[in-house]
Amino acid sequence: MSTSPLSSRRGFFKTAGLGLGAAVGTATTSAFAAAPLPRNGQSHMKLSVAAYSFNKMLAKRGTPEEIAKAGMSLNDVVDFAAKQNLDGVELTSYYFPKEVTNEYLMGLKQQCFRLGLDVSGTAIGNDFCHGPGAERDEQLALTREWIDYAATVGAPVIRIFAGQVKSGSDESQALKNCIDGINESLDYAATKGVFLALENHGGITATPKQMMRIIEGVNDSPWFGVNLDGGNFNTDDPYRDLAVIAPYAINAQIKVAIKKNGVKEEADFARIIGILKDANYRGYIVLEYEEADPMGEIPKHLDALRELLVR
Repeated sequence: MSTSPLSSRRGFFKTAGLGLGAAVGTATTSAFAAAPLPRNGQSHMKLSVAAYSFNKMLAKRGTPEEIAKAGMSLNDVVDFAAKQNLDGVELTSYYFPKEVTNEYLMGLKQQCFRLGLDVSGTAIGNDFCHGPGAERDEQLALTREWIDYAATVGAPVIRIFAGQVKSGSDESQALKNCIDGINESLDYAATKGVFLALENHGGITATPKQMMRIIEGVNDSPWFGVNLDGGNFNTDDPYRDLAVIAPYAINAQIKVAIKKNGVKEEADFARIIGILKDANYRGYIVLEYEEADPMGEIPKHLDALRELLVR
């Protein structure tokens, strides 16, 4: 069976007459490394909110009784997103019930569609830094399980994490384990039509240099990209560092605060949106609110983002 040259990012650049190094602006180390996304058309962004924004109000993988006691469920998050006139909602996996049934997933999918919402994505707390053995097998099985759930509920992308260096190991081995875990998971994700988006989330993804080492090791798959989290680089210049990974973004989150060398300050929404526009990003902007009074404050921040997206 022949494969279209546009079925991979590398094929896109070859067809366009560009070597990958020219497209990225750097020399590449692997003929199979993931490449920046080929973008068609001008930047276009839609607005979503992550269930994590209500973290303290939601039960984590709870029983029906625990969810009722918490006072808020994923169904309530969906209703909130609809009332805010959003395009989508991220149904973060941490707040699904302890027992996830097909009936439950169909209920969420039906509710979102009836209210005119996309399921913009989900997220799992995986750790791919484990070496061969039972713990690694468990993480890979968890990822496959949530790929299935994402496909069923209609979430096109899963935010995945790299993990942390394990005791007795080092960063080089952790990076190799992570890359292997992503590549293995991508093979399965491709059969379900679900994208895997690596988030800059501390550990071995704390800096753009670390992120790029992983990206350059991942196979050139059209089902892989980056989840750009605007609040997770705790460096001397987070905005500079976000611009490095923006060309690879297939999903983007915005927090209302960032950290510069450990000092917390208000995030510059306009600057982050500008970085994404410069990368010709097309996709969701997902507000992930982590401060006090989410019910009262989230609508204000959504309004601010709306103004920026229409400029």
